[in-house]
Amino acid sequence: MTDQDKLRQVRDRIDALDTDILRLVNERGRLAQDVARIKREAGEQADFYRPEREQQVLRRLQGLNQGPLSDETVTRLFREIMSACLALQQPLRIGFLGPEGTFTQAAAIKQFGHEVQLQPLASIDTVFKEVESGDMHYGVVPVENSTEGVVNHTLDCFLNSPLQIVGEVELRIQHHLVSREPSAKTIKRVYSHPQGLAQCRTWLDVNLPTAERVTVSSTAEAARLAASETSAAAIASEAAAEMYDLHLLVEGIEDNSGNTTRFLVIGRQSPPPTGDDKTSLVVSRIDQPGGLVRLLQPLSDHGINMTRLDARPSKQGVWEYAFFIDLLGHADDDRVRGALDAMREQASLFRVLGSYPRVAR
Repeated sequence: MTDQDKLRQVRDRIDALDTDILRLVNERGRLAQDVARIKREAGEQADFYRPEREQQVLRRLQGLNQGPLSDETVTRLFREIMSACLALQQPLRIGFLGPEGTFTQAAAIKQFGHEVQLQPLASIDTVFKEVESGDMHYGVVPVENSTEGVVNHTLDCFLNSPLQIVGEVELRIQHHLVSREPSAKTIKRVYSHPQGLAQCRTWLDVNLPTAERVTVSSTAEAARLAASETSAAAIASEAAAEMYDLHLLVEGIEDNSGNTTRFLVIGRQSPPPTGDDKTSLVVSRIDQPGGLVRLLQPLSDHGINMTRLDARPSKQGVWEYAFFIDLLGHADDDRVRGALDAMREQASLFRVLGSYPRVAR
C-alpha cells in the first residue's frame, strides 16, 4: 500500500467521524429542545442556564479525557456545544464591562460561549443595574488580578445590590504593545487601562522609559485611541488590536508571566451545590476589641478554608469597614451553614453574596 493509499484511508475515517460528530451534536440539540419543552409544559419560568450542571458536565469530561486533546481544549469545545444547545432553549443576554475587545468580553465568551447575545456596558455599575432590571440575564465583571489585587469598584457595588454571584471565570491575561506605527522606536505615548499600565510597569520602564503613560477606561479604548494617532501605542489584547487593525509590535509584555484576572458572573439566584463550590460573603464586625477575631473564629472551628479577605469602607460611618470573604464550600453544606450561623451572631452586617461552582480549569 502506498503512502497516498494510507492517507486516503485516514481521511476517509476522519470524514466518517465528522459525519458521526455532526449527527450526535444535532441529537444533543434536539434533546436540549426537549428539555425546554418539558420545563415549559411543567410551568417553569426559571432561566434554562444551569451553571452547576455545566460545571459537573465539564469536570466529568475532563476526568474521562485521555488525550491527545488537552483538558483545556476539551472544555472549550464542549462549552461551545453547550452554548449552542442553550441558545435553542433560551437565548441569553449577557452584559459585560465594555467596550468590545476588552478582557471582560473574552471572559464572558469563555464562560458562555459565542452563542449568546453579548452587550458591552459603560461601567461596572451599569452591568449591575442592567442585570437587576432584568434587561440582562447575567453580567460579567472583573473582581481581582493576581498581581494588582482586587477591583474595588466591583466590591463596592455588592454593598448595595441584591444580586448574587453565580459563577467565576479565570482568564490568563497577556498584554501586547499595539500601534499603527511599524516600530516601537517611534512611540511617544502609551495608552491603557490603569491595570494594564501597572501590570507592564517594569517592561515600560526598561523599553519605553520616556514615553508618556496615559490611563483610559479600558484596553479596548486604548487601542481605539492608538489607532487614531501617530507615535502612539496601546497596551491591549490581540482581539482589540485586530478590531482596530493595529500592529502587534511586542507580544507578552506583562511583567508577570502568570498574570491572571478573576471575573465574577452575577445574576439573581445562586445555583445549588455541585460538591466543589465557593461561597462569598460581605460582613462587618461588631465594634469592640477582638471583634474581627471572633467574627472569623467559626471558620476555623468548622474546618472551613478561607481563600480571600479584603476590607472596604462600609460607607455607613467614618473608619467603618466591610470585609469581603471567599471560602471553600457551599452555603447549603452542613459545615458551612454552621460556620455562617455562628458568624452571623458576631456580625453587625452579614450577607451571603453567593455560592457557586469553583472554576473548572
